[in-house]
Amino acid sequence: MATDLYERLADFLDKLPSGYPRTESGVEIRILRRLFTLEEADLTLHLTLIPEESRVVARRAKLPVAEVAQRLAEMARKGLIFPRYTPGKPTQYMAQQFVIGFYEGQVNRLTPELVHDLEEYWPALSEADFWRKTPQLRTIPVQQSLEAPAEVLPYERAEELVRGQSRFAVANCVCREEKDLLGHHCTKPRETCLMFGMAADAYVRTGRGRAISMEEALGILELAEETGLVLQPGYARDALNICACCGCCCGALRLIKMAPEPSSVAVSAFRANLDAELCNGCATCEERCQMAAIAVNGGGKAGLDMSRCIGCGLCVSTCPTGALSLVRKPEAEQRKLPADTVQAYIEWGKTRGKVSMPSLIGMQVLSKVDRMLAR
Repeated sequence: MATDLYERLADFLDKLPSGYPRTESGVEIRILRRLFTLEEADLTLHLTLIPEESRVVARRAKLPVAEVAQRLAEMARKGLIFPRYTPGKPTQYMAQQFVIGFYEGQVNRLTPELVHDLEEYWPALSEADFWRKTPQLRTIPVQQSLEAPAEVLPYERAEELVRGQSRFAVANCVCREEKDLLGHHCTKPRETCLMFGMAADAYVRTGRGRAISMEEALGILELAEETGLVLQPGYARDALNICACCGCCCGALRLIKMAPEPSSVAVSAFRANLDAELCNGCATCEERCQMAAIAVNGGGKAGLDMSRCIGCGLCVSTCPTGALSLVRKPEAEQRKLPADTVQAYIEWGKTRGKVSMPSLIGMQVLSKVDRMLAR
């Protein structure tokens, strides 16, 4: 019975927009067993992608409202589901995907056993062409590399993304925490993951992050550039987060880096351009690049592999001779971004063919009917 419930939960998660690929080893079930109790697994099956009050979920699950409210609050605290807090109103809850979702929700909660299972599971995402079909993040240039390029849109500038928000939080990087437990002690700073709006509220209220000011958020962007971290907002023009990632720890960058041509997998509007005549062979760019796209050759000049460049700008911002710059990719090579997370869900569901528009609309109808009946 228990095994069947976790199998059902795995199937449920795989029907969410970004999916939860199955494996021959069954490691995905072991991950669920480590994170969800039987009661939590069962209750998750009654959630949708629409934020709902506990009384609505209780009606669907045929359980007492007080009991469901307590369970949902605890599941949110554990990072398993997403809570939506609105001043003066009851908390609402919704189902959460694996990534970006309840994996990131394990920040400050990882164990060696869970980490080893996660490391076994990551290749399944690569084999399933996960990132190409459901890109959870996009790459934008660090601010200091954007002096030359024209036609930079507001949602392509990290500073403008931050200045357009009103609530901010910062949390530790769960990827670097994971690598720490595996014995790889990355030298990059830990507290660099930015959340905005309702995502910031959720992280602060559940103790996974701390509230910060706009000025501190902008300072973290500067820290990312100084320490060579790739800026990756959520996959939408109106992003709820900006990750600051390194190629040795970040799950997303690691998957992209494994691809034969990372530039074709990463969602980015830019790529680097090299004027070899200006290069002095200092190799700063080689050290900064997280994709191994640039290296100094035997002739003392940098060489750029365009198929590996993801347009992060880290090489540009520290080039002492101006040999490197960013240029916008041809329009045919740029991915059109959805407006927000809801539109991203719809895009991913259509691309994967498992979550169609009718099923998403069905979730909305189910939620509306249950809300009416639970009054």
